[in-house]
Amino acid sequence: MNSTSDNEKSLPEKLSDDIVSYILNNHLKPNDKLPNESILAEKMGAGRSSIREAMKLLASRNIVTIRQGSGTYVASSPGVINDPLGFTFIENKQKLAEDLLAVRFLLEPSIAGMAAANASEQDIEKISELCKEVEELLLSGKNHTEKDIEFHTAIAMSSKNLVVPRLIPVINSSIPLFIQLTNSNLIQETIETHVDITEAIRNHDVIGAKDAMYLHLVYNRKRIFH
Repeated sequence: MNSTSDNEKSLPEKLSDDIVSYILNNHLKPNDKLPNESILAEKMGAGRSSIREAMKLLASRNIVTIRQGSGTYVASSPGVINDPLGFTFIENKQKLAEDLLAVRFLLEPSIAGMAAANASEQDIEKISELCKEVEELLLSGKNHTEKDIEFHTAIAMSSKNLVVPRLIPVINSSIPLFIQLTNSNLIQETIETHVDITEAIRNHDVIGAKDAMYLHLVYNRKRIFH
């Protein structure tokens, strides 16, 4: 999650965002060459040194590859820090949502079960608090995406499994996409299944946590495939 507001971003950071937009808008694919510095500087209304700094930032985030004497190319597996798997660059968002959901069915009920088995009292309190915050945001019609991500992340971290935190991007990347594709219509279902997941983890009910998470994903599947 990026907490830096646009107002706090440096010029190279803002330009790097603009260059990502340029890549997406022009449907550039991995290994496609970008225009040279002077052309990009003209397009972006910025100095060449600022473009150069922006490119360095993008290279550090594995979005572009700078080849000395050849030019700058879209990275072969583009992905930013908050999107290490490069989902931003997959154009078919409906297919991406369906495939992410399939993977979440494989992973997340078991993760919820591990959380029920291993969560500490502190973990449980955090999950409960986030559950309430998501409910309040949903009922007031406010954007609940960030808190929803925090809720699922807290469950994953409570599993106490060393590998699971490295799988969190799969879950986190799908949540904004699911909310967008379901038009936030799953208000009651989300609240009820979040509460059921939370209660099962609180009671260290492994089967109950798995079942509640599975049902949560089923509601999403019905809406996404509708």
